[in-house]
Amino acid sequence: MTVSEGDYLKKILLSPVYDVAVKSDLVHLDKLSTALGNDIWLKREDQQPVKSFKLRGAYNRICQLTEQQKQAGVIAASAGNHAQGVAYSARIKKIRAIIVMPETTPDIKVEAVRTFGGEYAEVVLHGTSFDAAKAEASRLAELHGYTFIPPFDDADVIAGQGTIGRELLEQNPHLDTLFIAVGGGGLAAGIAVYLKQLKPELKIVAVESEESACLKAALEAGHPTELASVGIFADGVAVKLIGSETFRLCQKYIDEVITVSSDEICAAIKDIFDDTRVIAEPAGALSVAGIRKYVQQHGLQGHKLGGILCGANINFHTLRYVSERCELGEQKEAVFAVKIPERAGAFRHFCRLLGGRAITEFNYRFASDKEAHIFVGLKLREGRAEFERISTLLHKEGYQLFDLSDNELAKLHVRYMVGGRPPSLLNEHVFSFEFPEHPGALMKFLDTLGERWNITLFHYRNHGAAEGLVLVGFDIPQGSRAEFDQHVTQLGYSFQEQTDNPAYRFFLSDLNGVF
Repeated sequence: MTVSEGDYLKKILLSPVYDVAVKSDLVHLDKLSTALGNDIWLKREDQQPVKSFKLRGAYNRICQLTEQQKQAGVIAASAGNHAQGVAYSARIKKIRAIIVMPETTPDIKVEAVRTFGGEYAEVVLHGTSFDAAKAEASRLAELHGYTFIPPFDDADVIAGQGTIGRELLEQNPHLDTLFIAVGGGGLAAGIAVYLKQLKPELKIVAVESEESACLKAALEAGHPTELASVGIFADGVAVKLIGSETFRLCQKYIDEVITVSSDEICAAIKDIFDDTRVIAEPAGALSVAGIRKYVQQHGLQGHKLGGILCGANINFHTLRYVSERCELGEQKEAVFAVKIPERAGAFRHFCRLLGGRAITEFNYRFASDKEAHIFVGLKLREGRAEFERISTLLHKEGYQLFDLSDNELAKLHVRYMVGGRPPSLLNEHVFSFEFPEHPGALMKFLDTLGERWNITLFHYRNHGAAEGLVLVGFDIPQGSRAEFDQHVTQLGYSFQEQTDNPAYRFFLSDLNGVF
């Protein structure tokens, strides 16, 4: 049964979320406003008891249960903020809650759920993915009669999130554009269905990660369509399939959709920290990343823009990645590869051409008695236009240069690996894999491959996510590629071949780099 817009308005206005939630602050971002030439306001949902907006929807849904449903208990599947919202709500209402989480969930999140739920919440670890956890939750719900509390595709959950829209309109009725992060769409749908009925002229822009743009895909298809895979950095919005009800509302009330890269999200985390001293989680910074990109694309000046810091449950170890990538997202740094002559004074001459600009990174690799290959990070004062001038100058001076600022393989792996090539020609093929972060994942990988193919290269860095990103090279003799493909498919891990990636060919391959 479809809920009417009028009924949504009633649900939002009568929602009991303030039993547990606070009316979060709407703060002016002074530094970012000055930098972008617009008045920018940020709704601080990190101020909720569970550090995210998810408490609103979970509590509102639980409050609608019948007495019989309360007695039976509730169940949810989540590895993040929804789990904490359900656990906290169950404790407040004194209802038993089962929270099914993947075995790969970081301990900090598991313990947070147990802490928020107290004696009323039980954590069940099952499977290595959200899909496996959700299937187990559905099985347990059927077996024991628990009520399943969905994370987004439910009218009462949507209405709970919509209370943010009510607060926004009271706190600043003069906003002309609002940016809202989209994962499954509950937040955007709830806010949009409220605001568009009361202030239809307000433009609402949905912001998605480039690596999990399920709303964009659904709008293009005309219906919810499942993504083949999603990125793991902004895990709070890593949703393959938008909800049917959330899509219906977003399709009707969202004016535009913009996507942002992981680097742009990192820059937004820094923007929020600079103004508030709060460290947003990647999904929580999505709206600010969208604001920065939208303003630059459309040349906006003097507008009143709003965003929502929808969560601050960041894994501490993720900060290392954010710190490394934020200036690339702000276009304050460029990374590139360049060939320089292998002769005395060549490095000094190259640095002189850079005109005293700060070098943020320099990796050198002897290539032959005639040339060296270097990986350079350069601080930019004037953004990409400044790098284009530097690139033109270096080309005029006879240097071969390749821009790696948008090359994920270079930024994630190669920058840490410059320094080695195989001593002889190999039939080397290189692949990037996504590994589930749980005990035994590496052995499964090696056992599946067996001892048929020699591993020639391996690089992994933990970034605090539920999945790890690994670069692996194999020596695959001619004639055995089909057999290799069959074996690697059996792994069940997401992977992509990188053998032709210029970053690999330039620094790590036994072949010469090609520009």
